Amino acid sequence: MAPGPEAVPTRLERMRRERRKRARRRRTLVMASVALLLVVATLLLYLHYFHPRRGEQPVHVVIQEGDSASRIAEKLHASGVITSATIFRFLSWVQGKQGSFKAGHYLLYPGMRYGEVFALLEEGPNYQVRLTVPEGYTLRQTAERVQEVTGIPVDEFLQVASSGEFEVSLLPPERGHDLEGFLFPKTYDLPGEVTAAQVIEAMLQQFERETARLDWSRAEKLGVTPYQILIIASMIEREAVLDEERPLVAAVIYNRLRLNMPLQIDATVQYALPEWKETLTYEDLKTPSPYNTYLHRGLPPGPICSPGLASIRAALEPAGVDYLYYVAVGEGRHFFTSDYQEFLKAKEEAQEN
Repeated sequence: MAPGPEAVPTRLERMRRERRKRARRRRTLVMASVALLLVVATLLLYLHYFHPRRGEQPVHVVIQEGDSASRIAEKLHASGVITSATIFRFLSWVQGKQGSFKAGHYLLYPGMRYGEVFALLEEGPNYQVRLTVPEGYTLRQTAERVQEVTGIPVDEFLQVASSGEFEVSLLPPERGHDLEGFLFPKTYDLPGEVTAAQVIEAMLQQFERETARLDWSRAEKLGVTPYQILIIASMIEREAVLDEERPLVAAVIYNRLRLNMPLQIDATVQYALPEWKETLTYEDLKTPSPYNTYLHRGLPPGPICSPGLASIRAALEPAGVDYLYYVAVGEGRHFFTSDYQEFLKAKEEAQEN
């Protein structure tokens, strides 16, 4: 029996059914695409804000002037800061940040969140170097330490230091531009791209801050100038180890100056030598130099190192004792006396030990 006319779909109905199928496929494709985008967006959001694996050891990354976002992404990925250069490029493109990253030196951490990296690169270089200059360093020793930490060549540092572009209130005109003694010993956190002039300026400013509250008027009462206080402090710094002995060493220096006795301080001879020696010989004591206080009475012409605050205070406030001699007796300690024979005996005993 042949089907009735109502069972045979017309051409129009077939077209309608076909359109509905295509519409369903499109909806399915759109929903799948949306779901995929949501998954990708969720992954990117996770990487962008909630990445859990941040390393503890920082890395130094240098962004050069003119580096593209792609080049920056490669550097960050190579150093382990980011997990994917592609994601970095995509996120920087989506957020319109390609031209907002600043050149310079950065201290970053492996596995950082992308959002953190973007914020740092937009803010600017954050890399710092830590420079520690101990008490008692000479200008050249300071230059050598600066080279170790920052890469600034010793000769460049010394040339800038002697250029005359720095103002130092205590420096007398006859000393020219000699900054020996003024580069304050301390630990400094400096920008990664620091210059020699910036290092020197930071140390000079620290000297001003550290010594601003000292009573420099005491220099006149002691019969010296403020600059000579710094000279005396530099000798104290190289001679004394213990803070409690610094005023005693200062007293010996002032007492000898008052009696016009040669200071005979070994550290001044060391300064006059071309290189440091553990033990001075009798020939070394004959070194022809205005800094040799065995040959020349009075103070040397300038500081022999950069003294710390304790030594400067001691130079301004010497102990009220009549000591003229001291000898090292071990463990940083000295024996002080005003009697020459007693000094010779103590010296002999120290040599025997």
